[in-house]
Amino acid sequence: MKLELLKRAVESAATGRPAALVTNLTSGLQALAQGTDFEGNLKPIEAVAAAIKQALADDRSALIETPDGKVFIEVFNPPLRLMVVGAVHIAQPLARMAALAGYAVTVIDPRSAFASGERFPGVELSTEWPDEAMARLKPDRRTAIVTLTHDPKVDDPALIAALKSATFYIGALGSKKTHAARLKRLAEEGFKETDFARIHGPVGLDIGAISPAEIAVSILAQITATLRADRLKSRQAA
Repeated sequence: MKLELLKRAVESAATGRPAALVTNLTSGLQALAQGTDFEGNLKPIEAVAAAIKQALADDRSALIETPDGKVFIEVFNPPLRLMVVGAVHIAQPLARMAALAGYAVTVIDPRSAFASGERFPGVELSTEWPDEAMARLKPDRRTAIVTLTHDPKVDDPALIAALKSATFYIGALGSKKTHAARLKRLAEEGFKETDFARIHGPVGLDIGAISPAEIAVSILAQITATLRADRLKSRQAA
């Protein structure tokens, strides 16, 4: 293995850029794949390029057969992150479930009585205002953001910051009436229908959820379905 390529793959993921280390197990030739860049002594072929794209989308390394032998694709993706705005009852099971699903969770709530270590053991907490927290945390394409407070003073700044970012999922708790009022406020901030389409509101899949834990399940399921949308489409097309 070329240690320099491995080092660069690790560094790439750490800076938020997905990468894959591609190795032909027969010849030992290797390459580093980053976006459309393919650097190394292993030459790119269409089958490998497609497999790299799928492996990165699936968050899972892969072994494929090629005319030149088996090729191992080792995935180096940036970590998945979930930012939960509002340290409410639903946030407690959601934080635990998301951590089990592989997310680095941050619960954001300026009300320190809610965002406490006693209520969220082992979870990263922020008592900053959401816009301040997100300016520091810099949500990206591997980030999901969920607002849960029902309080426009807390939720709206979070949604504005989320819409200005590349985050792959935005969800907002509330009834259809609450969501309509929310969209009206966001329109006054200059956002358009294309922006509103990014917001899942009311948040979560409609599974008839009642308890905080059930609502958390519906939210995490919707986040997962959004993250894996391409995989779902490929299955449906097959």
